[in-house]
Amino acid sequence: MDTPHRPPRRPHAWLPLLLLSQGLVAWAWWRWGWPLGLPLMFATHAVCWWGVLAPNSALYGPVLSRLPTGAREVWLTIDDGPSGDTAAILDLLDAHGAKATFFLVGDRAQARPDLVREIARRGHGIGNHSRTHPQAWFWALGPRRMRAEVEGCQRQLAAITGATPRWFRAVVGHANPFVSAPLRDEGLARVAWGARGFDAVDVDVARVLGKIERGLAPGAIVLLHEGAAHGRNVEMVAKLLQRLDALGYRTVLPRP
Repeated sequence: MDTPHRPPRRPHAWLPLLLLSQGLVAWAWWRWGWPLGLPLMFATHAVCWWGVLAPNSALYGPVLSRLPTGAREVWLTIDDGPSGDTAAILDLLDAHGAKATFFLVGDRAQARPDLVREIARRGHGIGNHSRTHPQAWFWALGPRRMRAEVEGCQRQLAAITGATPRWFRAVVGHANPFVSAPLRDEGLARVAWGARGFDAVDVDVARVLGKIERGLAPGAIVLLHEGAAHGRNVEMVAKLLQRLDALGYRTVLPRP
């Protein structure tokens, strides 16, 4: 498999397009008035919001949403740890001969460094999922706070494992215009997903697995979580691993 690792190269490429679009809006408003200018303004703003809120949008920088393979392989990604679920999930992965990438929150990793080292020791990947996981406001962070979230998590995870993460997942998948510059500087590639079951909020194991299975395909990136308040993430991972085995899928870690 060719490496799909693509850090941003031009983190500010969106800015000229934004300025051009708003210039066109101003010209249309001046030329034809609000009946055209107002809907055109709303349309251009909607595109900008789509770039923030759609996890697979590459408007503000490259994002990986599937692996470049035709084989029955999937990439398991597990967000929000380390947590009280981590050890049990690691045992499940071992039992199925499966590998996953854990996208870890820096402050949580600093509080449970032994779990982070155990993830690495067992041959799993470790990714950057921000320093503090500001779930409600990540989409709105300015450049200084965004850089602190990305770089702070890098420093914390590197200090624990001795290795610098190469993959980044935006909190809730929301990536605003300011995320690409620190990703470029840290050599991080942003990862989205193609199969998800909303396992962080849904307590129905069968419903979660059904949603994930509908997204399964060769090269699918599967989004999972650990440590959710409902307490059923370990059970969900166990059932998913059983289902992947039954469907003939194997798990892979892409080359960074």
